[in-house]
Amino acid sequence: MSNYAESLHHLDSYISARVPVIGMRTIEQQRALRLLREAATQPRRSSMPFWIYTRATGLRDLRTNVSVQDDRSLTGAMDFAAAQFTSRANATVILVDPDGLEADTPVTRHVAELARLADSNMGSIILITDTPIWSGLQRLGMSLQLDLPDADEMYGILSGFLGDHHGHIPIEWGEEDARRAAEFLRGVTEAECVNLMATIAAKGSIKEEDVLGLAQAKDRIFSDLTGLERVALRESDYSIGGLSSLREWLRRKHELMHADLRGSELRPPRGVLLVGVPGCGKSLSAKAIAHEWKLPLYRLDMGSIHGKYLGESEGRFREALAMADRVAPCILWIDEIEKGLAGRDDGTGVPQRIIGQFLFWLQESQSRAFVVATANDVRSLPPELLRKGRFDELFFVDLPDADERKEIIALYHRRYLKSDPEPQQVDRLVDLSEGFAGSDLESALHDVGAEALLSGGAANLKPSLLLDTFANTVPMSRVNPEQIEEIRAWGRERAVPAGRASSTAAPGAAKPARRIVFMDD
Repeated sequence: MSNYAESLHHLDSYISARVPVIGMRTIEQQRALRLLREAATQPRRSSMPFWIYTRATGLRDLRTNVSVQDDRSLTGAMDFAAAQFTSRANATVILVDPDGLEADTPVTRHVAELARLADSNMGSIILITDTPIWSGLQRLGMSLQLDLPDADEMYGILSGFLGDHHGHIPIEWGEEDARRAAEFLRGVTEAECVNLMATIAAKGSIKEEDVLGLAQAKDRIFSDLTGLERVALRESDYSIGGLSSLREWLRRKHELMHADLRGSELRPPRGVLLVGVPGCGKSLSAKAIAHEWKLPLYRLDMGSIHGKYLGESEGRFREALAMADRVAPCILWIDEIEKGLAGRDDGTGVPQRIIGQFLFWLQESQSRAFVVATANDVRSLPPELLRKGRFDELFFVDLPDADERKEIIALYHRRYLKSDPEPQQVDRLVDLSEGFAGSDLESALHDVGAEALLSGGAANLKPSLLLDTFANTVPMSRVNPEQIEEIRAWGRERAVPAGRASSTAAPGAAKPARRIVFMDD
């Protein structure tokens, strides 16, 4: 049962039971009014009066939309309601988005008195609001939550839109395309869905590739997102060298990300945790995934969610995760996650509560928000975050091996020197770059590219400049060898290698003995 149908069922029950206060929380006012009209126009309620108050139109009859009085103030509407509840039975008054419902205010006290009058004569007050209702008022009645359209309801909205335009413009969508579009549009309102589709139809046709385009169009609805930073991708973010195992794994997850999962117990891919040596492409991977999957990229800034007041950090974090659900499908990038979730011994308890919120969201969210979390110091992460089932996989990003360094060198040579390197030169650069991270390779080639620009072109450079630059670059693995080796030792034992499996083994290290027992033998 869709949320709309379930909400209609509950609303119908509350009206029939003559509950004195019915609180309906929603951000979709028009959808809520359609729900109310559907409940009020049922034949068995033809003799029951329904009036509705809004700021713009004042007090009107719900069925006929005829104005009831000239006074358009909320006070005038509540005086009218008091007179009706006193003089007749089964009266229903609907107040749309009145101010001051979330606290103990004169308005809530006034509405509470009206509820007691309504209760004495089988009347009802229905409150439509997008804010919580004061508990002292809410306890006088019942409440329901009209959530955003789910995938099935969104499919119905899309089908209606496509049906209205069939024969007027070329439409290449079939049922499967509409189903995928409905999944992509979860988190938007009904009105936003219609606006997005109207924007696509305005170009004169609805093509198959417009399904993926909906994700990018949907992204433009949301601005100034709480706790989320929209990351604009540059051309240089689209390519990444090495990490062959990770890239193949992501290719399979990409297929599942866009698959129709109806009728199965499967959920969309949750995400990946990348740990390992700094500068080896963990953060770049998030950008490359967003480009490859053609999805918007959002960065969850853990530093921006922390506040100085009690409960402020947890509230901001909860809002950020809720917004990630709304903007999905998307890539949610959490860089250096250990800095936001560390502090298990913190006396305030804030880190522990944030960890609990994050783990619950990872476990329960059904949105297509794919998390790419990166960590350098994985030892400070809570053990429960590393448990299988939180993220889809834990990958270790090691220093690139010789073949991966060759691929990375060629990539940055083309970027900064606008040409492919000579094969013999690449082999020498690979030998000189033993122990280099991807960022070390980029830095060296960037310096050579800058020198080429100042010299009037790569042809004017000394032949030995590239080799000299590599020879004089001191990588992080030699600056902090103990720290880097400690990180690598952790990754060899506890995570799946993101590159070739052999790259995580230390030179000369013997592989540990393994015994596998098959119980069926």
